[in-house]
Amino acid sequence: MSTSTPPSAALAVRRGRSTREDILEAAVQLFGQVGYRTASLREIASRVGISHPGLLHHFPSKAALLAAVLARRDEVDLAASQADRAAGLPVAEVFARVVERNAARPGIVELFATLSAEATAPDHPAHAYFRERYTTVLAELTADFAELDAAGRLCPGVTPESAARRTVAVMDGLQVQWLLEADRPGTRVDMAAEIRAFYATLAPDPEAS
Repeated sequence: MSTSTPPSAALAVRRGRSTREDILEAAVQLFGQVGYRTASLREIASRVGISHPGLLHHFPSKAALLAAVLARRDEVDLAASQADRAAGLPVAEVFARVVERNAARPGIVELFATLSAEATAPDHPAHAYFRERYTTVLAELTADFAELDAAGRLCPGVTPESAARRTVAVMDGLQVQWLLEADRPGTRVDMAAEIRAFYATLAPDPEAS
């Protein structure tokens, strides 16, 4: 007896996956534009061209949709960063490439900037996510800078912990400036170039001297 999926069922699965992807993309855009609290599931459903109950079939709540959006962003970024690290790229270049990829996804940058500010409120559904995310990112960066410190690469007076916090602060600040300059593409800040330049003030490349 055949156990293969009937053609009609397989088509339904593919359509379901496509709809789910469309919902996630619409949510990224709307959350970034108006914030999580202001965005409505009905508006997201309207943008996708489905009913509100149809959206709830894929995501039973607004919080569940937000969690899926944040998880998708991390999956994409983590896979790309791991590939860069596996290729032997230095830490500075790994982060510069993260910024370059984000510059090609303005909706993601806007989403992160908006939600990270909103999520400072303890009752925000993404509060725990952002606290954990910053803790993880700072720990990873601190470990990276500790290796440089052990090799004598960090500038005098700079600790791995301080270097990690400064890097995160600069990256987040550059994203806000970049968003504010959306109507001035000719003079828009080059985030990747600024990250590379900033990193060099913490751990100069000995080959460049």
